[in-house]
Amino acid sequence: MDITVTNDAAKWYKEELDLSETDAMQFYVRYGGVGGLQPGFSLGIKVDTPYEAVAETNVEGITFYVEKSDEWYFDTYSLHVSYDEKWEEPNISYE
Repeated sequence: MDITVTNDAAKWYKEELDLSETDAMQFYVRYGGVGGLQPGFSLGIKVDTPYEAVAETNVEGITFYVEKSDEWYFDTYSLHVSYDEKWEEPNISYE
């Protein structure tokens, strides 16, 4: 599993969540929501400190990561986060 975050998406998260260059943002599995990989679950985000990251990347000074406990959700997919200019927000995709 890999994580890819574009510079524009990282800038959006920095501005919207008021992140500094030493912060880390976790992608985690949450119950409910729509558009997820697994029925009944979706992807959430929170500012936190990595504990046992299974995948991570650093973009614009921010560490984006997924914990080992959420690895099951992605199965064989990787997480790609880009910026959607039309909607002016991040776009999550799995490949």
